[in-house]
Amino acid sequence: MLTGLKEILSLAEQDRCAVGMFNATGLDSLQAVIGAAEELNRPVIIAHAEVHNVYNELSLVGPAMLAAAQRAKVPVCVHLDHGVSLNMVYRALRLGFTGIMIDASALPYEENLRITQEVTEIAHAMGVDVEAELGRLAISEDGRGEAGADASEFYTRPDEAERFVAQTGVDALAVSFGTSHGFYKAQPKLDFGCVRACASAARVPLVMHGGSGVNREGFRNAISAGIRKINYYSYMSKAGYEAVAQAVATGKTKYLHDLEYTAMQAMKEDVKKAIRMFSMQD
Repeated sequence: MLTGLKEILSLAEQDRCAVGMFNATGLDSLQAVIGAAEELNRPVIIAHAEVHNVYNELSLVGPAMLAAAQRAKVPVCVHLDHGVSLNMVYRALRLGFTGIMIDASALPYEENLRITQEVTEIAHAMGVDVEAELGRLAISEDGRGEAGADASEFYTRPDEAERFVAQTGVDALAVSFGTSHGFYKAQPKLDFGCVRACASAARVPLVMHGGSGVNREGFRNAISAGIRKINYYSYMSKAGYEAVAQAVATGKTKYLHDLEYTAMQAMKEDVKKAIRMFSMQD
């Protein structure tokens, strides 16, 4: 059933757990995520990231995501992930997405505030919930980072989080506390004190970006500190890739649809593991 972001996050708050957000970059990953959520009877967030638009155009994948959510047996939020351009944000709103992330975190604080206020006002008028980001991840959504940079320099400040939420009215806030996008070379060092302080100051559900590659203990500590939404994609995608690579190496098929199905099944199993961890069931 198609559900708003705020409602999904309230379910996580009630259960003192986190809901997973998984990028749907095509029909295989869309089926994997919805299938995993239905098998476990857990709510889920499916997302289209602006950076992925080159692979799957929003006008094509968006309606498929909405249709899958409407048919699902569990609550599903259809979310725009890392909406950097206002054009993409407004396109997602017109399509009927039930969650929007406006990401102006790379801009100076006051500019981030202004843009987020504008998007939140329009989205709320349409009945759509908004996530924003304050602070920055060491490695951004497009894989770029600053060589030699100290990740703690980008951590979210609790006092700014309190002011930002109060002045924008956002429904969820992505905070920076040591994670990064993509694949980790070593376990990240996470500052859970930062999460707790931001949760106390902001008083809205907090979001963890760069969830792939964090270990079980890290997830549990983050959730206990106040994280209610965890973004997860890289290792789900990697699971599909490795399953396809093995199928190709063994020469079991020469049909693309067989490989797509193989990837879907592998991604679904990986998503199930993630959902269990985020639900504090594993």
